Amino acid sequence: MKVILLKEVQGLGKPMDTVDVAPGYCRNYLLPKGLAIVASAMSLKQVEHNKKMVEARLAKERKKALELKQKLEEISCKVAREAGEGDKLFGSVTNRDIAVALAEEGFSIDHRQISLEAPIKHLGIFYADVKLAPDVVAKVKVWVVAK
Repeated sequence: MKVILLKEVQGLGKPMDTVDVAPGYCRNYLLPKGLAIVASAMSLKQVEHNKKMVEARLAKERKKALELKQKLEEISCKVAREAGEGDKLFGSVTNRDIAVALAEEGFSIDHRQISLEAPIKHLGIFYADVKLAPDVVAKVKVWVVAK
């Protein structure tokens, strides 16, 4: 029996995929839980139309992410912290601090998009990864300076 998945089903596929399943699995599990609909000519046309719209939206978002990546890689943000002997920081610089520094530069980036290998605990120049899209990651230069 052909069905169109509305939500991701582990082992079957992603939303808007058309898959063949056993009739009992469809009637007893997929349909009652709202995970799929029975594939008909009309629903297949609608799914194809939805796929095209989603692909167009994703392409537009990816283009914006690539433009933002280029801008982010051109700038460097500065984070000032109290430092002791040997350029060691009192505390550390985290992804939240970098998000605040980027906001001061005019970029609205959520701290969960920023990843560091480890919290920064020394003065110097470091790089942070900013995930802008599933396949677009920008490297941002972070200057950690003493107050």
